[in-house]
Amino acid sequence: MKISDILIKESIIADLAADNKTGVLQELADAVAQSTSATPNEIAAVLKEREALGSTGIGGGIAIPHGKLDSVESVTVGFGLSRKGIEYDSLDDRPVHIFFLLLTPENSTGGHLKVLAQISKLLKMDHFKERLKSAGSVNEIYEIIMEQDEEF
Repeated sequence: MKISDILIKESIIADLAADNKTGVLQELADAVAQSTSATPNEIAAVLKEREALGSTGIGGGIAIPHGKLDSVESVTVGFGLSRKGIEYDSLDDRPVHIFFLLLTPENSTGGHLKVLAQISKLLKMDHFKERLKSAGSVNEIYEIIMEQDEEF
């Protein structure tokens, strides 16, 4: 499963307004809720529950908040970019700039892991991360992700 198959432009935020972890999770939940049957509050709640188990800030300025919901019918991806960086309790204690949100149906395992692996693979590429961080618009972010994802 490719990110390009499940990411829609409406789930991309080119310049997150939030300045803390809770705010980012809510802002991402608001954007992704448009493409699911879940409410923004349901999505934010499941993301916060997951964060309580341990930060999804994986280091290198990246976080992959994720969760499972019964009201989500298929794997859903969102993206957010913070220009200033957000303190996120990351593994390396550095601010996060790049956020990939992942929601999956409660009974999904395979799809969830495949998309997480795909996101992780993309984010290991420094040039990809730098292009995302310097992107100026939703359209530019979308094109960067589509272009890189097609190379896999």
